[in-house]
Amino acid sequence: MKRYVAVAGTIGAGKTSLVSWLVKRYGLEPFYEPNDENPYLADFYRDMKAWAFHSQVFFLSHKLKLHQELLAANLAKRSCVIDRTIYEDAEIFARNARSQRYISARDWAVYERLYEGIKKTLRPPDVLIAVSCSLTATKKRISRRGRAMENAIPDAYLRRLHRLYEDWFARYDLGPIVKIDTTKLDYVEDLVDLIALQSTLDRALR
Repeated sequence: MKRYVAVAGTIGAGKTSLVSWLVKRYGLEPFYEPNDENPYLADFYRDMKAWAFHSQVFFLSHKLKLHQELLAANLAKRSCVIDRTIYEDAEIFARNARSQRYISARDWAVYERLYEGIKKTLRPPDVLIAVSCSLTATKKRISRRGRAMENAIPDAYLRRLHRLYEDWFARYDLGPIVKIDTTKLDYVEDLVDLIALQSTLDRALR
């Protein structure tokens, strides 16, 4: 069995860029989250209360399939990396929707029972790379990407996500975790930052 690495972090933290770098550096097979395939996502950003439960159930079911494919590749002796985990769908996004009462108590009980059952069937990552950045950095990166749905996200929503990620990273106990703050880190353009990142991850992954 080969290594299974997960990259976790909030919107705009630099997950996808980091996954691309990990693929080149360590020869990992990438698995990306299915944002563009969620048929409820645009509706969710327009009316979170009406569509939160539908959107989160889709993400949970689709992410389960993605994890199953990843673990099958892993068993076939291919080292893999996933961009955002199934744990984040429940621990961050669904929990945030519930705290804002976008998901009812009845729907939350169903969702939580489903998630806990799924969680028990999955092998956790060998290493979780926890990527974070400041809210200011998040907003700048969202603006630079120019995705209409992301630009419409309220600041208050982003702040709650940041707090939930900080809490989840602090209590994460499924395996080793490597925390990287990308607020002032540019491993795409800055060679010094890239070398520092490479040193950190070489120790964790090798």
